[in-house]
Amino acid sequence: MFEKSLTKKVQDMVLEGRIPAKLVCKTIKKPYSTLLRELNPFDAHAKLGAETMFEIVKATHNVSVLEFMARELGYTLMPLEPMAEPKVTRKGTDTPARHPEATM
Repeated sequence: MFEKSLTKKVQDMVLEGRIPAKLVCKTIKKPYSTLLRELNPFDAHAKLGAETMFEIVKATHNVSVLEFMARELGYTLMPLEPMAEPKVTRKGTDTPARHPEATM
């Protein structure tokens, strides 16, 4: 059941996300019809690969599927640093401040 739930979550990211599905396909360099087959949780002959899923996460900037996976395994997902904020430096230097690493 986890496999179908995971595929369904990625399918929702692509088909109901902020970025149009065809633009996601162009970004990850995969034909639209192929991706739709891979995202269909009921198609036993086409499966979504880990590399494709990773490319979709990068293209959509949507980590909800990673959060789902972490939660299912008893972990949490945290970013290394906030996405929309400028880089923080140590006061008076150009040396970047240390940020805590992501934990799972």
